[in-house]
Amino acid sequence: MADIDDYLKGILSQILASHKILTELEDKPNDLGIIKKELSKIRGLLQVIHNKLDEKKYQSDHLVTLSKLTGYYIDTYDFTREIEVLAQVYFNDSNRLKNLRVMIINSLNDKKMIEKLHAILIKL
Repeated sequence: MADIDDYLKGILSQILASHKILTELEDKPNDLGIIKKELSKIRGLLQVIHNKLDEKKYQSDHLVTLSKLTGYYIDTYDFTREIEVLAQVYFNDSNRLKNLRVMIINSLNDKKMIEKLHAILIKL
């Protein structure tokens, strides 16, 4: 059990670091690349957590919660199309960039996911 907890600690720390980067951006034209990179990292890490917890059928409360949260996010949110449109047409429009960034941050706060990830990280 300690192995999975240590493994998850590292991944959760990376997700929270990427979230922090997204919240601190100032919506400048080159931020789109950063948004794309950090969102890809977050989605990839959530997928890793989901796959890892799904395969082993862990039963502890925090792991079940984590599995449900990650699965929900992966199934519910995909900003690929919005990012591509923004990259092609509106890459210099800081308002559209800000709207996309806020949508992504709000999606990460859906079901209080970031708050719960933070709480789980503290427990581990």
